[in-house]
Amino acid sequence: MPTTGNTTASSAVATAGGQRAVIEAAMRAIDGGTAATLALVLETSGSTYVCAGAIALFDRHRQTGWLSGGCLEPEIARRAAHAAAERTIAWLEVDTRDDEALFGGSAMGCRGRLRLALLPLDSLPGWDTLARLWLDCRGAIQLDLTSAGAIACRVGEVEESWQLSAGLPEWSAGPDQCGHWQVSIEAPATVVMFGAGPEAPILLPLLRSMGWLTATVECRQRWLDAARLADVLHQDAPARIVDSGRFREPFAALIMHHNFELDLETLLALSARPPPFIGLLGPNRRRDDLFKLLPDAARERLRPHLHSPVGIDLGGRGPEAIAISIAAQLQSKWHRR
Repeated sequence: MPTTGNTTASSAVATAGGQRAVIEAAMRAIDGGTAATLALVLETSGSTYVCAGAIALFDRHRQTGWLSGGCLEPEIARRAAHAAAERTIAWLEVDTRDDEALFGGSAMGCRGRLRLALLPLDSLPGWDTLARLWLDCRGAIQLDLTSAGAIACRVGEVEESWQLSAGLPEWSAGPDQCGHWQVSIEAPATVVMFGAGPEAPILLPLLRSMGWLTATVECRQRWLDAARLADVLHQDAPARIVDSGRFREPFAALIMHHNFELDLETLLALSARPPPFIGLLGPNRRRDDLFKLLPDAARERLRPHLHSPVGIDLGGRGPEAIAISIAAQLQSKWHRR
């Protein structure tokens, strides 16, 4: 996210999670010269913990990300270490669809199959450039791999390609049959919170832990500490932020000032080009009062995108319950549920 003008990148924020955590860990490994291996799910069948495009990172010190409930990771780590040492692509298939898998071996009983590629990052020069573009919301990571070791990777208009040594996948039908996979790691979800009220200290760390990129727009001194829990804090009026190049068309905008005039200003500013999801905090009566003061054209542009009151009715009251309900709704809408 941009950090110009009255904009600051936060440093004391919660640890990120999801695919974002894996990509950031991969960048740190490359920057620090640490031999690390990216585990990429190529395909799945049956009941599995993850789907194609899921990733985890393994180096000699730690693991970032999960591809199972913990039962597969020791074997993945062992294979990943070998791939890093040999600078070759390693392949791994885990099949727990048979009855024997309920009790034998690691006794997972998941009734599913995973096929993985283990990619040594040391052998992928330029990967960090693509990772930074992904974190800057320039698009999904599009990967094209073959069992012969050819890899092409694209983010937006930028592409890198590599040729690595690779053994034959253990599931291959024969040496003359080349496997081919096209896998996408979706771009990170982005949210801008207008107003950092009592819900922010719970909601912002929660969204980061789920892999969201977060920003706040807040210039009221009372709420700045809460606003700094986002990745980026914009200390300016909502209208000026929306109208500037610092507003990078997020997936979601949350209007949470607990202030009628600031909420009205934000709705009017967002109406020019509404993001896919606009969440407005407060009861229906308050929303109706706000809409009475908006021009007809602004109301019509906002309606298809507006969720008011924002959040799923999970039960409970207070900032904690509200924060969880908003996070649940955002995650559901991002994944098109």
